[in-house]
This record gives sequence, C-alpha cells and structure tokens, in this order.
Amino acid sequence: EVQLVESGGGLVQAGGSLRLSCAASGFTFDDYAIGWFRQAPGKEREGVSCISSSDGSTYYADSVKGRFTISSDNAKNTVYLQMNSLKPEDTAVYYCAASVVAGCPQYDYDYWGQGTQVTVSS
Repeated sequence: EVQLVESGGGLVQAGGSLRLSCAASGFTFDDYAIGWFRQAPGKEREGVSCISSSDGSTYYADSVKGRFTISSDNAKNTVYLQMNSLKPEDTAVYYCAASVVAGCPQYDYDYWGQGTQVTVSS
C-alpha cells in the first residue's frame, strides 16, 4: 500500500521559512513524479512544485519561483519543499502527491497525502 505522509507545517511570520517533508512508503515504481499542491480556504487547489525521478527535472508555479525549492532524498524516500520568504498568501494546506508516470509538470496523480497546514502571519 502506497502511503504519503507530510510534515513540517506550522505558523511562521512573513519572510520566514519552513521545510515540508513528504515521506513515501510502499513505492515499487521505477519512474514516478512527486508533486506539492496547496489549497487555501475558498480557493481551488494549486500545483506548487514537482520533481521527477527519471531525470530530476523540476517544476515550480510562478507564484513560488525563486522562493521554494523541491528536492528528494532517495535513501530516505522523502521529498522536501523548502519554502523561503514566505508571504501571507502562501497560507494553505499543503499536500504531496505521487504519480506513477515520471515527468514534470504532471497533471495526473495517483496517491495523495493527508496534508499539512502552513500559516503565514503578516
């Protein structure tokens, strides 16, 4: 059974940083992509970032380019999202998701985590 568990969310002041983690288990796929999404109250879910296993390629939404960095530690089966220069508009529940198809950006994900809350105060 594939499981994705996010952690690292919390409350931070504007301009601060957080690092989210997405720990994956039950993965037996050779090629995959891991994506980070976020959803704020009353808003649609937004794709934030993605990393592909095949070539390490990455994708960032324009709203986070230059501030967020996605990375992976294959030995730990964990993908990270380093978030710097956080803004109040980054406040949302952040989810990680896994696709059995490699390549970023990715539009079809097969597995989802439960989410972690990120709140940025002004």
